[in-house]
Amino acid sequence: MIKNYFNQIIPDVEKSLHTSLTQGLNDDQVKKRREKYGNNAIASKKKTSMFMRFVDQFKDFMIIVLIIAALLSGVVAHEWTDAAIIMIVVILNAVLGVFQETRSEEAIDALKKMSTPNAHVRRNGTVLEIPSTEVVPGDIVLLEAGDVVPADLRLTVAKSLKIEESALTGESVPVDKSNETLQDKKVALADQINMAFSSTNVTYGRGEGIVIGTGMHTEVGKIATMLNNTDETDTPLKQNLNQLGKILTIMILAICAIVFVVGLITKRGTEPTDKLVIDMFLVAVSLAVAAIPEGLPAIVTIILALGTQTMATHKAIVRKLPAVETLGATDIICSDKTGTLTQNKMTVEKIYYRGRTHGTDHEVHADNPAILSMILANDTKIENGGNLLGDPTETSLIQYAFDQNIDVQNLLRNHPRIQEVPFDSERKLMSTINKYGDKYYVAVKGAPDQLLKRVTSVSINGQVSPITDEQKQDILAANQNMAKKALRVLGLAYKIVDKTYNDPTTDNVEQDLIFAGLVGMIDPERPEAKEAIKEAHSAGIRTVMITGDFQVTAQAIAERLGILKLGQDKRVITGAQLDELSDDYFKKHV
Repeated sequence: MIKNYFNQIIPDVEKSLHTSLTQGLNDDQVKKRREKYGNNAIASKKKTSMFMRFVDQFKDFMIIVLIIAALLSGVVAHEWTDAAIIMIVVILNAVLGVFQETRSEEAIDALKKMSTPNAHVRRNGTVLEIPSTEVVPGDIVLLEAGDVVPADLRLTVAKSLKIEESALTGESVPVDKSNETLQDKKVALADQINMAFSSTNVTYGRGEGIVIGTGMHTEVGKIATMLNNTDETDTPLKQNLNQLGKILTIMILAICAIVFVVGLITKRGTEPTDKLVIDMFLVAVSLAVAAIPEGLPAIVTIILALGTQTMATHKAIVRKLPAVETLGATDIICSDKTGTLTQNKMTVEKIYYRGRTHGTDHEVHADNPAILSMILANDTKIENGGNLLGDPTETSLIQYAFDQNIDVQNLLRNHPRIQEVPFDSERKLMSTINKYGDKYYVAVKGAPDQLLKRVTSVSINGQVSPITDEQKQDILAANQNMAKKALRVLGLAYKIVDKTYNDPTTDNVEQDLIFAGLVGMIDPERPEAKEAIKEAHSAGIRTVMITGDFQVTAQAIAERLGILKLGQDKRVITGAQLDELSDDYFKKHV
C-alpha cells in the first residue's frame, strides 16, 4: 500500500486501492482482501500459559540456589525437614508471583473488553452495516456523529465533520476534517485533516472515506506493534537481588570449601579417610544450607504483594510484582496530558458580556442573550439522568447552564428549533431559528472573528444599540486575553425576526446580528494531578508532560499544574523541533 495518502488526490487513492467511490468493493474483492489482510483487529502479544508463568518464577538466581540447597539437604545430608521447608518457601513464592500476574492480566483484559462497534460500508453499490472487524482496505466507509472510526481512512467527503482524536494525538478539542489534498510531503499526524484514524470518535457532521489501512497497519496498530516489541528489563531490586545471590553463593561456597579442606587437614588420622571425607562434606553442605537466606525471596515477594494491594486501592494496576519497587527509584515521570493530567472534558471557565469578563462563580440568568444563544445554537442531546451526548465543546456549554441552575430542558421546550444553518468549517459558524413567543430567535455561535464581521449591534443591559469600533476593539481584546490563557473562545450573537426564512442560509440568517458575548473553555487540569506533581517535585522527581495538543494550550496547562514556571517558554518543545535535535543535545537537555 502507498504511504502518505494525505497528499494524493482522491482519484489516485481510489485507483491505487482498486475501489469505486460510488459502488465500493464487490464480494470477490472483499473475500480476497480478507484472506490477504485478515481481520481488522489489533493483534496482542501471545499470552504465556499458566504453567510457563509458574516455571518463569524459578528462573531467579536466588531461587535456583535455594532449590540446589534443598536437594543437597535431602539427598546428601538427609535433612528432609529442612529440604521440605525450603521447597515450601520456593513454591509459595512462585504461587504468589503467578497469582498477582494473573490478577493483573485479568484486570487489563477487562479494560480491553469493549463491544466491537459496527461500521457502515458501501459494497456492490449498497450501504451495509457490518462488524468493524470485517472492514478491508479499499472499503468505502460512511461516518456520522457518534461513530467510532473503524480503520484508517482517506476522507473523500467531509460535511461539517469533526473527529475527536485525543487518544491518538493528545488534541483535546475535536478536529475539523476536510477532503482537500494536502500539498506537503511531511505532515504531522495531528495536522492530517483529510485523514480519519482507527478508534477515534466522530462528534459532529458526516463523512465518507476509503480504507487505507486495517488492523496492525493502522496508526493505532503501529503503537500496538511497538508495545508488543518492547524489551523486558529487570528492575533495580531484581538486579540487586541477583547480584546479592551471586555474591552470597560465591562466599558461602568459598567458606564451605575452606571448612572442608581445614577439617580434612586437622582431623587427618583420627578416622578412616573415606569416612572423614564424607563427614566433612556433610558438615560443609549443612553450613551452606544454614548460610543461605531461604526466607529472603519469600519476604521480598510478600512485601511486593502487599505493595500491589496498596496500589490497587488507589486504582493502579501493577502487572509484575517487582514493578512496585521501581516506583521508589523513579527520577523522572513522563505523563500524557489529555485525560491523564487533565479531565478530557471541555469546561467553561470565562464568560464575557456587557463589556466585562466573568468567572464561573458569577451568576448568569436564563434571559441573558449569551446564555440563550449558547443553549439554542447547540446540538447536545440530553439523556434521562442528565447525561450529555455530543461535541465536547457544545456539551460544556450545556453543563455550564446546568451549573447556573438554569432549566435547560424547559427552555428548549419553550423555544423549539424551527430551522437551522449547520456548522461549516469554512465559515466557522452555526445558527438556529427558534420559536420566541410570536416571533423567532436567531441564535448564532462560532469563531469570534467570523462572528464580528456579521455583527452590527450590541446588547447592553437589555438595550440594543449600533456597535462602535471601540466596542469591537474591547471584544477582540477580551478574546485575545482568553486565548493567551489557552482557552478555546466562541462568540455568541442573536437577533429577533418576525418570520422564518424560505431558504435559510448564511447570507440571510447570519447578517445584522446583535453581539451577545464570548465564552472561553478549556480541558481543565485534574485537581489531584496538581497535588501529585507538587509531591513529586518535593521528592526530587522531574515531571515532563507529553502531548499532541497545541503549544500554547500545553504550556498553559503545564504552568497551571506547576510543571512549568512562568517565563520558562524555552522548555516547551514541539514535535518538529524535537525531530531536529541531535542525539547528543537530546540526551543532554531533554
